[in-house]
Order: sequence, then C-alpha cells, then structure tokens
Amino acid sequence: MPSIITREEINSVLPQIPVISAMKEAFIQYSNGNAVVPPVGELIFENPPGDVHIKYGYIKNQDYYVIKIASGFYENTKLGIPSGQGLMLLFKQKTGELEAILLDDGHLTNIRTVSAGTLAIKYFAYENVKRIGIMGTGTIAKLQIQQLQENNLGSTFWLWGRNKAKAHQLKSALGAAYDIRIAESCQEVAQNTHVMVTTTPADSPLLHAEDIRKGSLIVAIGSDTEHKQELDAGILQMANLVVADSMPQSKSRGEIYQAVKTGAITLENVIEFGKALQDSKWQHSTDNHNIIVVDLTGVAVQDIMIASSVFTAFQKMEK
Repeated sequence: MPSIITREEINSVLPQIPVISAMKEAFIQYSNGNAVVPPVGELIFENPPGDVHIKYGYIKNQDYYVIKIASGFYENTKLGIPSGQGLMLLFKQKTGELEAILLDDGHLTNIRTVSAGTLAIKYFAYENVKRIGIMGTGTIAKLQIQQLQENNLGSTFWLWGRNKAKAHQLKSALGAAYDIRIAESCQEVAQNTHVMVTTTPADSPLLHAEDIRKGSLIVAIGSDTEHKQELDAGILQMANLVVADSMPQSKSRGEIYQAVKTGAITLENVIEFGKALQDSKWQHSTDNHNIIVVDLTGVAVQDIMIASSVFTAFQKMEK
C-alpha cells in the first residue's frame, strides 16, 4: 500500500531538507547526463486561463522515478483558491510499484522553483547583495522573498505587481521583519536593484534592454510555456552570460526560446545551469559591468529530487 502524504505532513518535514543543495545536485546530475527527463506534457486552457504541466523522469542509479502534475489557474484568487494546484507520484525505479502519493497542492513545485532562483542568485550575483527586485505578487514572489532573506541574500526588496493593492497586501502579509519597497513600475525596480527575479505569467515583456543597468542579474522564473515572456529579447542579446536550466526545454519555452525565435541570440550563446554550477569561471564575475540572465523554465529533475527527499524524511519521521 503506497504512503499518502498530506500537505501538513510535507510541511512538517520540509525544514529537515536542504532544498537548495538538493536543487544544485539535481541540476548537476541533469547537465552531466545522469537523468532521464522526457519533454514536458502540457495543457493550456483559455477560459478561464490556466496551464497544467506534467513533468516526469528519473535520476540514474537512484531509488525512484517521479511523475508530477502541477497547474496554474490565474483567476483562482477571485474564488479564494490558490492558483497553484497539483501532486507528485513516487514509484520504485526497479519495479514500477507506486511508493508514495504526495498531496502537496503544488507547494513542492513552488518550493523547488524558488530554490532554483535562490541558487542562481547565490552563484551568479555579486557578493553581499543587499537590494533585490521582485516582479509579481503571488505565492512564488512571497516564497522567494522569504527564502532569500532566510539565506542572507538581500535585506531590502523592491516589489512590483500589476495590481498595486496586491503588492501592498503581500507587504503586509510578510510583516515588519521584511524591508519591502513598493515600486510604481518594473523600470523603478531595475533602477534601484542589480538583482531581479521575475515571477509573473506575463505574455509580453515587463523589462526592456534600456531598463537594465550594467552589472545586473535577472532570474526569470515566470516564462514556462511557449506563450509567456517577461524579458524583451534585447536583454538576452546584450547579456554577457545567458544560463538555461534545460537546453532542450529552451527550444520550446522560456525567455531563451523567445530570444532565439527573434534571432536575438542563438543556443550557442547559452550555457546550461548544471554546467555553470561546476565551473567557477561562470560564477560571481569580477567585472561589475556584466549582465547575466538565468532562464528557469522548471525541470522534472527538480521534482524528482524534492519528492524523493520529502519521502525519505517522511520515512525517518515514521520510524
């Protein structure tokens, strides 16, 4: 009988898991060819707008393979329902037996997503970063701010959202422990920070090349389908370093896909995240004029690692 692990049980074991280190290992295994990750399964809905991603695969010589279903329905908030939903299924790699059902409501997808963002800032931002810009006011934005501050990455956060009231709501929800500045525009965020994280489902650019200062790091999280785009292609064209979480996925989704489609860059200009994490020459550039873009479309290997880690921690708790 497979274990059924609830959201509450998942939350109880998450503090025991070094999620950022797990994401680093996941990307390294992926870029080194030790993971089997087929193309993303995807459903796009128009009325109401939403998307469902089915991501699955395994890391060679590990115990499990994972199938993850996660959705984003962006009008759910009008109904008082979180926009993100989903679950993860854990199977024994050697026999195919269902080992666990993780009823995470999409929470583990959110955690592994922001952990990749934190990892990118940890390795590519200049040291002692104090001010970080966040575009978006949803769950990912909130979790990203919390995780960055917990890891001593940033002490002041410039926040922008299309709905200014939601930006103020997020600031209030985070409380006095966080120094949140509400920006009137994405351009104001770019003027006041050198590190920015974009977390929106935008389908047209929020930031343009003329907005970006030298020495900026932009971590793009929101563009995970063919139609989404948060960065103008000109930003990637002028970047000194462009990093993809997955080269194969960059051919069909994300900021790199959009930039390649317009001819602004070619895939030869891009390095994969797991490779860059293993080579110090790509990290913490001493030239403070460099512009770096990290394009995170979300890779199944992240789901494999976090689901396996949660199940292992849950087993230990049960003993």
